[in-house]
Parts: sequence; C-alpha cells; structure tokens
Amino acid sequence: MNQRRPQQRRPARREPRQSAREVAYEALLRIDHEGAYANLVVPALLDRSSLSDQDRRFVTDLVYGTTRMRRACESLVERFVLTEPDPEVRTLLRLGAYQLAFGGTAPHAAVGETVELAHPKVRGFVNAILRRVAGAEKVWPDDASRLSYPDWIVDRFVAELGEFEGFAALECMNEPPPVHERADGYIQDRASGWVADLVGAVAGERVLDVCSAPGGKATAMASTGALVIAADLQAHRAALVADNAHRIGYDIPVVVADGTSPPFRNHSFDRVLIDAPCSGLGALRRRPDARWRISEQDIVDLAGIQQRLLNAAAPLVRPGGVLVYSVCTITAAESIDHPTPEGFEVITDDIGDEWTTFGKGFRILPQDADTDGMVIIRYRSVQ
Repeated sequence: MNQRRPQQRRPARREPRQSAREVAYEALLRIDHEGAYANLVVPALLDRSSLSDQDRRFVTDLVYGTTRMRRACESLVERFVLTEPDPEVRTLLRLGAYQLAFGGTAPHAAVGETVELAHPKVRGFVNAILRRVAGAEKVWPDDASRLSYPDWIVDRFVAELGEFEGFAALECMNEPPPVHERADGYIQDRASGWVADLVGAVAGERVLDVCSAPGGKATAMASTGALVIAADLQAHRAALVADNAHRIGYDIPVVVADGTSPPFRNHSFDRVLIDAPCSGLGALRRRPDARWRISEQDIVDLAGIQQRLLNAAAPLVRPGGVLVYSVCTITAAESIDHPTPEGFEVITDDIGDEWTTFGKGFRILPQDADTDGMVIIRYRSVQ
C-alpha cells in the first residue's frame, strides 16, 4: 500500500523589508505630491515598518530635514540639471542633496544608496547629478535659498525683527527642536509650558481653554488642581485632547464648541486661555511642511478669526478674572495689533527673563531659549 507523502508546506510569503531611505522617500513623495502632512505620514509609515530605533530616527531626520531644506536642496541640484526630470525624480534628488549638504552622511553612502531608489532608467541621471552636488561648493543665489524659506517669510521676519534677529530666528528653526518631557510624561515645547503657567490657574478655579487641542496647555493647567474645561471646534481634535488627558491621568471635561460662539454663560470662568489658531511662524521647525503651505493672506485671514475669538471669550471672564491670549508666531498682526477687549486692562507685570516686552505683551523668539517663538498678552477684567 502506497503511503501518501506529506506535502511540503511553502513558507509564508514575506513583504520585502523597506530600508530607512525607502521609507523616507515614500513619505517625501506623499508630502510633495499628495499634500500629506509630515507629522502624520511619518508616524504612519514607521508604524507599519520593521525598522530599528536608529533607522526610525534616521527616517525622521531625512523627511523633516529634506522638507525643511527643500528650497536649499533644490538650489544645490538645479545648477547641474540640464534636462527637466519628473517631479518624483526631483524629490529623490532633494533627498540626496539633503544628505550631502546637511545630513552629515558620507558622500559615497548618500549618493550610492539614494541612486538605488531610482528607477533603472534614470539611475545614471540621478548618479551624475548627486556626484556633482557632492563635489561642488555650496553656492546660494540669495538668502531665502540659503535659509530655505519662501521669499515672503524671510522678508516678513526681517521687517518684524530686523535683519540680525530675523535671520537668527530663521536659522534656529532649521534645526531639529529639542525634546522636553514634563514630569507627567507629556512632551511639550517649553515655551508652551510657560504660557500655561502664566495663565496663573490655581486649585478651585474654573478655567476655560478655548482652542485646546492637542491638550498640552489644558493638562498643564489641570495639574494645579483647577477645574479646566477644554474646548475645540473639531470633534477629532477634541477627542485628541481627551485621549492625551486620559493617557497621563487627568480627568478633563472636553466639549466640541466654536470659540467664536461659545456655549457658556457670561462671567462663568475665573480664567480663560485663547491659544489661538495662527500662522505658526514661530514653530516652523516642528512643522517642516508648513513654510511651504502658508501664505501672507493666511495671516490676514487668521487675524480676523483671532479677533472674533477674543470678542467672544472676553464676556466669559468673571469681574476681576484673567484673559490670556497666546500665539506661536512672531507677527504683530496676529497678536499686539488686536485691540484690548472692552472692559479689560493689560497686565504688564514682568513674566521672566526669557520673554522680551513686545508692545502690550511679551514675545520669545526661537533663538532666545531654543523654544518655539511665541507671543503672550494677559488681560484683567475691570468690569
């Protein structure tokens, strides 16, 4: 009797493992050509990868760095390009140029490993361009190209801060931001933490955070024992606040509410914080693609929203209570140009050596304490 021979089980088919540069290139393609946000696409791609911690950090540096320095990388590549490549190849050339000029990668690795990502038909072209970039001195046609910002942002910083401080701020925001972890485990820029502290919340007070997502300032104020109500316009952002608060152990009521038409009674809060939506010009190193998305018109539009938020929030403050307005930008139009709400006076008490007087408020620049750039203005109700 013939025995049936056992069948050999085929090994499970495995997806080819992506290298760090492959993951970075995929992220850059989505950012450059599909409008993806770096802070969303990078974690998503890393989560599905099997990269080591070291390679994950390398991916983050490649994506954030290439995106920040996009104009500078383009400038380095452009002088050697005689035939216009496809947009995807342009992105690959910028990835290679970043490694060569800013990433500290050995030239043979930057060129060789980047060329391997190219389609076979264009590998010779990519190799030739990157070898020329590797062997050439960095020469810039203008400061905006050197600093890798749109012209209008450079012009705005110089106009607002002067040439010395303006260039210093722009250069500082081309460096990766430091990581600051609070005692409760929340990762937050130190200047944002200082703003939360300056609200002055104490145990037993009722505090409203009008535009609270992702929840850093709301949780910081809740740590004082104050009852903090966190509000945000969009449900998914309000959910983010709730999740972050729960993760670090705070029970914060969160509501979905339009800050320009808040669903609260007048005089119902001891303190109100408006951390207003803004251009984010002081936090560009955390948002590498933002410099290529925002425009001067956005500042005008946002200033209108900010004014409506101020007008709506002021009546919510009890007599003698405090209203705090903050933005992570450096522009006067989004901060000190807003008129003082009726029935309020400006609190002019000094708030610390890190901050510099700025009109009726205070400002911190990125280079002052290696933080985001911010403006804060504090008001007291005198009704």
